[in-house]
Amino acid sequence: MIRLAVVAEGETEAEFTREILAGHLRPRNVEPTPVMMKGNVSTQRVAQYMFGLYRDHDAVTSLVDFYGFKKKGSASACELEVEIREQVHQRIRSGGDRRKVLLPYVQRHEFEALLFADVDAFSYIGVDEDGVGRLQRIRSQFDTPEDINDHHDTAPSKRISQVVRYSKVADGPVVAAEIGLAKMRAACPRFGAWLARLEALGTK
Repeated sequence: MIRLAVVAEGETEAEFTREILAGHLRPRNVEPTPVMMKGNVSTQRVAQYMFGLYRDHDAVTSLVDFYGFKKKGSASACELEVEIREQVHQRIRSGGDRRKVLLPYVQRHEFEALLFADVDAFSYIGVDEDGVGRLQRIRSQFDTPEDINDHHDTAPSKRISQVVRYSKVADGPVVAAEIGLAKMRAACPRFGAWLARLEALGTK
């Protein structure tokens, strides 16, 4: 069994890892374990967490939001991932085992983007037809859920909260479970590529 550490931004991402990712990856010989950062996300902190988990796991990844990322400047999510990987390698230096896998992942733009893969699932937490319809109109404005932008007022979670009563910790994992990974990866190509890389760990 491949021991995979997941540096999770907060409780929502940790619960998603425990309840959804684990159920999907375990039959593929990958056991993911979330470790929460509790916010304040920066390349330095993510790299620090990944390095700290490096020795006791076969692979280390992250599940943190691009939205709210500290001191990101004009860097893209991909560029932040490259910077995180480089910072971890700097910490490893020559004494580390470079055969282990480092897969920094920054969710564009936010975990809640994944929930726009199928907004009908919001009815599972009591959202009425009108609310679902309003969420669908938001979704229809973008090519993919991952394109929903990260401005302070228009990040995915902000848009959801403007339409319905939504708790990230209580509702996010429930809606995500109802949607399922198959729909998420089909609607969100960046997330889908990351999931495929996690699945491939079990074949190494």
